[in-house]
Amino acid sequence: MSEPVAFTPLDVVVSGLVFHDLVLGLPTAPKPGTEVWATGSAESPGGIANFAVALARLGLRTGLVATFGADDLGDRVWDRLATGEGIDLSLSRRLDGWQTPLTVALAYDNDRALVTRGTPPPLSADELLPTPPAARTVAAHIGPWPNEWLAKARAAGSVVFADVGWDPSERWDPAVLDQLEHCDVFLPNAGEAMSYTRTDTPTRAMERLAELVPLVVVSDGSNGALAMDARSGERVAVPAFPVPAADTTGAGDVFAAGFIAATLWELPLQQRVRFAALTAALSVTRLGGADAAPHWADLAEWHRHHPEDQSLAALISAHSGSAPLRDQSGR
Repeated sequence: MSEPVAFTPLDVVVSGLVFHDLVLGLPTAPKPGTEVWATGSAESPGGIANFAVALARLGLRTGLVATFGADDLGDRVWDRLATGEGIDLSLSRRLDGWQTPLTVALAYDNDRALVTRGTPPPLSADELLPTPPAARTVAAHIGPWPNEWLAKARAAGSVVFADVGWDPSERWDPAVLDQLEHCDVFLPNAGEAMSYTRTDTPTRAMERLAELVPLVVVSDGSNGALAMDARSGERVAVPAFPVPAADTTGAGDVFAAGFIAATLWELPLQQRVRFAALTAALSVTRLGGADAAPHWADLAEWHRHHPEDQSLAALISAHSGSAPLRDQSGR
């Protein structure tokens, strides 16, 4: 009689809203009454899928909890994530009668503007996850909606990472931060951090947030990133990697994915932030969010051109082959 196969939990389960992204690279901003021809384009999964794809490309066993419309866009995104990227969608649902949200990202002047068509999904993460997922870590976009599953996941032993997205109302309700009591790490960008805390610098925002959650990491685009461990008092500041920016869509999600991966590999805080900054920097050099998330081969290529930067050399050299990191580390 054969031995039963041991169940292996996922490394990370992420939850949030999935989009189909169409990114257009523009030479200049469009103006009413004129026509601008795009210099390039990319289509890929977007939203929380940026997070999931970036994690999977770093070799982590990744699950995604989301709703997908039972429509053409939903089918394309589902197949791309499950078949193309190897992401576990067993906790996700396809829904008849609901359209998969579509986002058009206009990339120009080293930044991007987004236009989205869609409605809130009819099922929340709490409804999709009545019991905590079996995962070493979980990650979610928090906002003005309940996320009770995060508390359950943390009680079950998962490390909880949280991020936030753009608030279309621009009210930045501080009540959203109440959800941080169920989180271990918070990864906002500087604009989000300052808006929610009503502060005027990323450092002040980080200090305010450190009163609410054990570890805060604030990404700040070309200014780099800051982090503060409220338990030990450790602070780090990491400069951005200078790269030509083609499109910043999804860069914050890729940054957070790099930080989660580096946390699972038990790197020191400085190296975790630096690795996250590198993954985000490489992602902005190409059009697209999920599509632009780097593989280990991209990280190895960067290291080949920057041999003088030794801070992440050992990590990249060890894991830039064809085998995923989890196979080499025993995880």
